[in-house]
Amino acid sequence: MTGSGGGATPPGGQEPPGGHDPDGGHDPEEGRGADGARDGDESRGADGAQVPDEGHSAAERAQIDHLNALEAPHRTPAGKEKGEPDPTWAKNDSTRVQDPERPLEEPLPQPPPPPHPIPSRAAALLATGHELAETVTMDEALRVTARLRDEQGFDLNGQVVFGVGENFLHAEGQSGYRAPGQTDGGELRMPLSTRHPATEVAHTGRAVWLESPEAYARGYPAMWRLTSRRGREAWAYLPLVTGGKVQGVWLAAFGAPRVFSATDRALLRTAAALLTSALERSRTGAAELALSRGLRSSMGAAAGGVRKGLTVANRYVPTGGGLMVGGDWYDVIQLPGGKIACVVGDVQGHDVHAAGLMSQLRTAVHAYAAEGHGPDAILARTSRFLAALDEDRFATCLYVEADPATGVLMLARAGHPHPVLRLPDGTCLIKHVRGGLPLGLLGGANDYPVDLVELDPGEILMLCTDGLIENGGDDMFTGWVRLRDALTEADPGDLEGMADRLLATVETPDPEVAPAHGGDDIALLLLRRDAHPEQGTGAIPERRLVLTLRQDRPEGLAEARAELRLLLHDWARQDQVDTAVLLTSELLGNVLVHTDQSAALAARLLGHAGTRHLRVEVTDQGDELPHQQAPGELASSGRGLILLDLLASAWGVRPEPEGKTVWFELNESEDDDTPEEKTEEELLENW
Repeated sequence: MTGSGGGATPPGGQEPPGGHDPDGGHDPEEGRGADGARDGDESRGADGAQVPDEGHSAAERAQIDHLNALEAPHRTPAGKEKGEPDPTWAKNDSTRVQDPERPLEEPLPQPPPPPHPIPSRAAALLATGHELAETVTMDEALRVTARLRDEQGFDLNGQVVFGVGENFLHAEGQSGYRAPGQTDGGELRMPLSTRHPATEVAHTGRAVWLESPEAYARGYPAMWRLTSRRGREAWAYLPLVTGGKVQGVWLAAFGAPRVFSATDRALLRTAAALLTSALERSRTGAAELALSRGLRSSMGAAAGGVRKGLTVANRYVPTGGGLMVGGDWYDVIQLPGGKIACVVGDVQGHDVHAAGLMSQLRTAVHAYAAEGHGPDAILARTSRFLAALDEDRFATCLYVEADPATGVLMLARAGHPHPVLRLPDGTCLIKHVRGGLPLGLLGGANDYPVDLVELDPGEILMLCTDGLIENGGDDMFTGWVRLRDALTEADPGDLEGMADRLLATVETPDPEVAPAHGGDDIALLLLRRDAHPEQGTGAIPERRLVLTLRQDRPEGLAEARAELRLLLHDWARQDQVDTAVLLTSELLGNVLVHTDQSAALAARLLGHAGTRHLRVEVTDQGDELPHQQAPGELASSGRGLILLDLLASAWGVRPEPEGKTVWFELNESEDDDTPEEKTEEELLENW
């Protein structure tokens, strides 16, 4: 990879490592970098927004260089560290434990490595959470969580979710269980005054763990007479909490006595957090649910139709709130000239408001990109848009404009984690990208510098939100190591498999370190440059023409026509060459006649004979954008845009930081498919 504006250096720095955390809480350790330095040591504005100082970029680069310099483990062909047992087996086999103080009399037999990595509890739970995001009713959700019995070794054979009302508990869903007091034709209603484990959880908000029938009988003798007939031997009652209030209680019943270890409790607490989202979703109105499904569906289809030369894989896992989307998003936008834009963003919060703002920001970015703005202008305009829309929220964003033909990327960053670059040999580096403040801060008056890099064939760029890095209690340091190892060992030819592998690395938080919760939303986008199909016979032929036409040299217009004809000397059809010269003359003439500025002409011809693509751009520094007119029969001007619309394969106007660019494209065709000629009067009448 080659580039300017930021070296091949890795996420992290003096801002929350790799970027600002839109969902930041008040944890005293939050915001520490890999070296333990507090991000808050930098100066901040009156509104609390971080104001970069002169040492900011250097310190950030130093930390990224430190992360990139971490030595990756040396791997044998089997994927194991030299001299070490298979880490996958060691992690998952709880039956082979050797006392380190006791010497081995004989070496323990090493089982063959499994054909596929055995998923950890956390990975299986993440997959369960992904399926839970698709459920609508509590019965569906409990059927999904029931699979944890098989995957985790639990004998989970009964579940009930109780909803908490003003005076009663009522069953909102069940699986393999008929709640006490419920008849075949009626719904359970248990007064909150009843002495029952579920009512105790509803009152206190604390989980109740009953590890044996004896424990149940001692604690709740009156209810034990009913419960004893159901054949369960252990029970866990966990609160389902949203907004600091207990909204429900989850009963997980087991067929054998069980000592609930810290790991078991962490798993059940995290599953309860996921069920809380399902409970909220089951209560969500049909209109909100339809909106949520539509937003997620639009993201899922975003990568469709990616241009040849680039392959994109994406994943989205909502883990908070009651909807199927949160504040994170990704997008893939088709741009003029065969380019695409890849966007990843994160709105502060996980609630319905965050999801609504996400939708508006995604639409705004898409609209500004369609207008032809550059990455810096898109982020600046979106920041002003968010500041005017909601002064209490901010968002981070990473915007990448990619040219599939050349591999050139233009990157702009607004407080977001840095992208990660995977080289063809498996080496992974965090790519330092200069950036500005998150969107919506300081009234949007931010500068977002653009970095240029060139993605070589086989290289992969990973864009993600901080949920993928920091879920499970990881900080930027440990999260980077985890993702780096997964990227290094993944098959670069299987981008979808690589995305699945990255999600499978996410761990659940340790209850002793962090409170159990569903974690942060995850948005992931992988971008790989492929060898162009035409590169099998060598590089793609390309010609360029660049010249400037000054106001004091009007004869330069004739020279520009001649140069363009030379560029197209072997074009298949002469009438298309005449069309290109005519349209270019119109664009250059408009600058000379209607402005006092010089005109910059850039023409690019790409491809093999018979299937080439011509793009012509004319740029000037005038502020006034061209607009379509309806000239009269005797008018001597006003037909330029009409001709563009009728004769060009595609055309448009792109605002620039200073001035504008008008462009058009023509596709070479050896067949004469020109429609029957019409008179000028007919053309204007149809227009």
